Amino acid sequence: MRNQRITFMTQAAMIAAVYVVLTYVFAPFSFGEVQVRLAEALTILPLFTPAAIPGLFIGCLIGNILGGAILPDILCGSLATLIGAVFTYLLRDKNPLVAPLPPILANTVVVPLVLRYGYGVALPIPFLMLTIGIGEILSCGALGLVLYYALRQRGFQKGTGYF
Repeated sequence: MRNQRITFMTQAAMIAAVYVVLTYVFAPFSFGEVQVRLAEALTILPLFTPAAIPGLFIGCLIGNILGGAILPDILCGSLATLIGAVFTYLLRDKNPLVAPLPPILANTVVVPLVLRYGYGVALPIPFLMLTIGIGEILSCGALGLVLYYALRQRGFQKGTGYF
């Protein structure tokens, strides 16, 4: 039991750290009206372990703080990632092609509102939804599925809780 908790916390911390590094290193692409946050590819990881849920949330929170985001973005953006991670986890027994949908949808709805009302971006919300949605499809959908199949090829199984 104790080893399972340690494994869970270690996995969550590693996922958070990788998310932060990817967000920070690729900061020019991770923020703004048009963004492809490469770290969002990690939102596929709840298919493999529930530790990805807090890991992604904390990673996004810290990544947004280090990236200089404003408080509404830090909170709402991180909550969108949390919502996406939870629903991805709930889809772990389904076809993996649907797993990227929750983070894509959550961020496509939340981030444009933050950009418009938090940062005062003067672009129409539907246009912001389009630009953010395309970025999410690329990061969560395309890159996330590449990560999923790479992990499966290496022998990692969905829902085992272990990497």
